[in-house]
Amino acid sequence: MIFSSLISEQSFDEQINEAFGNATSWFVDAILAQIPITKSVGIPWVLLILLGGATYFTIYFRFINIRSFYTAIQVIRGKFDVLENHSEEKKGENSAHGEVSHFQALTTAVSATVGLGNIAGVAIALSIGGPGATFWMILIGLLGMSSKFVECTLGVAYREIDTKGKVYGGPMYYLQKGLQEKGLGKLGKVLAIIFSIMCIGGSFGGGNMFQANQAFKLFEHVVLSQNSLLYGQGWVFGVVMAIMVGVVIIGGIKKIASVTDKVVPVMVVIYILAVLSILIINWPKIPEAIQTIWDGVFHPEGVVGGIIGVLIQGFRRGAFSNEAGIGSSSIAHSAVKTKFPASEGLVALLEPFIDTVVVCTMTALVLIITGQINTGIEINSEQGVLLTSSALESGISWFPYLLTIAVILFAFSSMISWSYYGYQAWSYLFGRGKRTEYVYKFIFCCFTVIGAAATLNAVTDFSDAMVFAMMVPNMIGLFMLSPRVMKELKKYKSNISKIM
Repeated sequence: MIFSSLISEQSFDEQINEAFGNATSWFVDAILAQIPITKSVGIPWVLLILLGGATYFTIYFRFINIRSFYTAIQVIRGKFDVLENHSEEKKGENSAHGEVSHFQALTTAVSATVGLGNIAGVAIALSIGGPGATFWMILIGLLGMSSKFVECTLGVAYREIDTKGKVYGGPMYYLQKGLQEKGLGKLGKVLAIIFSIMCIGGSFGGGNMFQANQAFKLFEHVVLSQNSLLYGQGWVFGVVMAIMVGVVIIGGIKKIASVTDKVVPVMVVIYILAVLSILIINWPKIPEAIQTIWDGVFHPEGVVGGIIGVLIQGFRRGAFSNEAGIGSSSIAHSAVKTKFPASEGLVALLEPFIDTVVVCTMTALVLIITGQINTGIEINSEQGVLLTSSALESGISWFPYLLTIAVILFAFSSMISWSYYGYQAWSYLFGRGKRTEYVYKFIFCCFTVIGAAATLNAVTDFSDAMVFAMMVPNMIGLFMLSPRVMKELKKYKSNISKIM
């Protein structure tokens, strides 16, 4: 009771916000510093690097996002599994082992990226840039597929596997080991440490606190009445979520994967069925909506709105839309069972397609068709979720309840995946012992309760900036190690050609 009354006091929230904001504003301002595009709108410099990198990798790998799309689906289906048992790879190599299947690795990573950004972030993007922003979301998603391929291939290529078969991978390892191969060991070690620190902070904030907070806000708005005993008692919701998250994450990546490979298909299907229902009900309006999108494609507001909505608001309001270039997903993909790093890189490129090209586009169409978007009116994340809720309600009155279930699942799956990302970074810095592991997971669950109970904007802003900062060391590694990725791709394609 003392705890709940303490964190529910607005003055307490404000005190934390003010103190934390004063201490960290310099970092947030530096990471999100903007390059002016128009008189009123600018783009953070980190996003230009992400977009530039994605474009470079798309060209360098000869549009692998398009050419290898079908191959990636075939890998997921298991068509090339025979290569894992019969290949020229040497027995005993680290790359011959893993903890999860291709499908489980994909669903674990998708669970972290498909989230509130696909619901609130899209509404915010369209409110800034109008319907034309949808086109730029799609383009960003397609380019991001190439970045995702590069980082996830490296994640498998440089992972470490202990004597018990437990996998440790991600940017921390390919930065240190990959740059060491190039005679830049000290630089690689520094970049790996910087990445790990940022990843831990991001896992507590955007990957945890904000997920719990926004899930409770929608649950409270749709399900609870103001007379309900639970109305305004976010800490109760947070405790329940913390227990659910704790039960899953104690089991490690195998347990997380066994949950996500069931939860992710369900949550995506629930959301897509609801959205498809609205599109079917309003199918005569779809051609007009597509024309509206095209008409707004080259308006400056549409370009900027698409970039800002997906890449800035898409993460700051739930999860970075597809996290391509950030490096986080490579941590999940590195746990896959495969001998060929490029095989998982190909699987990973499907992730931005699912997240941004499919889910975000469908959300945008629903918002446009139902007339929920007023361009030029700045909205926050909570308003963005409610706009999507209203769009679904316009078709069938009980759809907001379905959306609430989907959002809670989105939040839950994002949290368990980000807990794994954060723990991998934590173990890199502090060691791999059981005590170290449980300390991190206990702290993570505490942040779940705090996130649901208190609105700590300064804390969330700081953690979001830390996630964007993950991009800096990661992109350095991706550029420098892209020749290794090309080598792995050619090797895998060569082995595929032998069985075709």
